[in-house]
Amino acid sequence: MLHGVIMAGGSGTRFWPASRQHRPKQLLTLDGHRSLLQATLDRCQPWIPPERMWVVTGESLAAETARQLPEVPASQILVEPCGRNTAPCVGLAATCLAARDPDATMLVLPADHAIQTPRQFQDGVAAAVDLVNSDSQRLVLFGVRPSYPATGYGYIERAERLPGASLLGGSTAAFGVKAFREKPSVEVATAFLQTGQYYWNCGIFCWRARRILEGLARFEPELHAGLANLAASFDTPSWDTAVRERFPQLKSISIDYAVLEHDRDLCVLEAPFGWDDVGSWAALPRLRGADAAGNTVDGLHAGLDTQDCVIRSADGHLVATVGVRDLVIVHTADATLVARKGDDDSLKKLVGSLASRGLAGFQ
Repeated sequence: MLHGVIMAGGSGTRFWPASRQHRPKQLLTLDGHRSLLQATLDRCQPWIPPERMWVVTGESLAAETARQLPEVPASQILVEPCGRNTAPCVGLAATCLAARDPDATMLVLPADHAIQTPRQFQDGVAAAVDLVNSDSQRLVLFGVRPSYPATGYGYIERAERLPGASLLGGSTAAFGVKAFREKPSVEVATAFLQTGQYYWNCGIFCWRARRILEGLARFEPELHAGLANLAASFDTPSWDTAVRERFPQLKSISIDYAVLEHDRDLCVLEAPFGWDDVGSWAALPRLRGADAAGNTVDGLHAGLDTQDCVIRSADGHLVATVGVRDLVIVHTADATLVARKGDDDSLKKLVGSLASRGLAGFQ
């Protein structure tokens, strides 16, 4: 059966001051309705019911994650005592899934992305499941056709079209994977776009739980052995203790480096849905739209001669602007940010410097 696995660990800086170490962006409500985490669960309903949804998160986020997702059984919120990258995360979920359902197919989803075409998303997942059902060895990756030469994403170079793998009435297709390309320069990314052979690697995957564990056993045997030791404790009173003691000993490595860049049974499915990784405040206009002056406002705002700004306020606090352009202005209960829109690197440096300024409590 198909199970959904939401990867909901980590912490981000690009949505500071709304996001903090203990409240990363997946827990934020950015579109005015539901948090990114809740929206990830929503788009899987009702065709993947809550009893087949799993969430992997960190200790400091577990309570808020459970509060936001009361539908998901508590035993299926898997808590990492420390961050160990995506291979241990995926492996932990696959270990639990295989114990509950030996033939489980797992759909792996990051918790902090936005997909605003849920019907097309479900169609894409159905196509991925068909690919896995037709060949249980397949590891299916979703690739997003790039719309601009992004330098912050990894790319998948496609190979030949899979025979007979024209899906969704011919609206999408699956291909072999020729190579992975890490975050390129703008010149290289531009060349990628011109070939039409490259996709953004959006980090959404579909495969059999046992199959990804076999991949880990082949390419990362020590990591697999650690997961196998944990498997003996799953669904027993010793589970939490075993994870707390053994998980930190697992190798920290991404699933891409651990398995995907070595395995030969990969295919990339061209995503039929709209996708946004919501990487910074500059993404808010894509989620919420903008007014005639190009401003995206979430909260109380009064402005004159204000253009192309992102403005967010809370608790009825008025933000007033005069004669400003291309700014991000974010007010929270204890901090206010004013920054050039799109200057994400400087924001990251600023947040990283708070501790040295005696302001660690604001990180």
